[in-house]
Amino acid sequence: MKKATNLPYVFESISDLHRVLELPKPEHPLVSVVNMENIKCHFDDRFKSVVYNFYSICIKKNFKGTMRYGQSYYDFDEGTMTFFSPGQVISTIVEEDIALNGYWLILHPDFIRNYPLGKNIKNFGYFSYATNEALHLSEKEEAMITGIMKDIEHEYRSVIDSFSQDVIVSQSELLLNYCNRFYNRQFITRKNASNDLLLKMEEILGDYFNGEKVAQFGLPSVHYLAEQLNISPNYLSDMLRNLTGQNAQQHIHNKLIEKAKEILTTTNNSVSEIAYQLGFEYPQSFSKLFKSKTNVSPLAFRSSFN
Repeated sequence: MKKATNLPYVFESISDLHRVLELPKPEHPLVSVVNMENIKCHFDDRFKSVVYNFYSICIKKNFKGTMRYGQSYYDFDEGTMTFFSPGQVISTIVEEDIALNGYWLILHPDFIRNYPLGKNIKNFGYFSYATNEALHLSEKEEAMITGIMKDIEHEYRSVIDSFSQDVIVSQSELLLNYCNRFYNRQFITRKNASNDLLLKMEEILGDYFNGEKVAQFGLPSVHYLAEQLNISPNYLSDMLRNLTGQNAQQHIHNKLIEKAKEILTTTNNSVSEIAYQLGFEYPQSFSKLFKSKTNVSPLAFRSSFN
């Protein structure tokens, strides 16, 4: 007998989503704004894990309780936002007494495909952030985002003309740009939590380079670091840029150079031996990276200490 599999339920269209949520048919096939108070919660096992084939931008108003953020838990009383891009698997646990409140903008890729936003939307890194990296809004920010969503709803509910799509795409891009600003603010206001992550990352890199892992597995990847910190790679790099001005890959290279300098000045190992010790397949690649970071070759650096 074939074993049952719990595959995610795939929402192919906005119409399909409206049908499952028992909402009226969408007034536009490629864009919709949903008042979450009108959604009936479903406890069907089919919807514990879902995939949307469209962009999902959701603001949950008057959120009360705790939310996991990185490796810690924090309390929030303001609105929260989540962002999902097409194809992402989303798993949720819904409490039966939950009261939904907020707005949900649903945007199909075909709606923006012929606009610059269609190509640029992937540059908004928060679409690949994990759900525990939600955007937390102040009351003023919440009102601003909700207002833009209502403007989008008003536009597609009005008489459609040759400018309607241009207007909605512009409004959507404005919303995403504001969210970019608010995320940047969040990195600043949550600096203590971010500093904790930075210290933990430095500890992880130190253990990696001081142990056997670098020789066995090569340089640690950004994805590896993010997994160890329980956050997404994009969020890690964005956080580090705001704290230090450098992304995650640059931090990995900095730790590598520190370790290389230590070996160069405390051992007689050849450059080739050091390169292999630090996980490089080709010594030339190590020398090139070292010189790009220090402006001198590994041998010249060693000579300066003799």
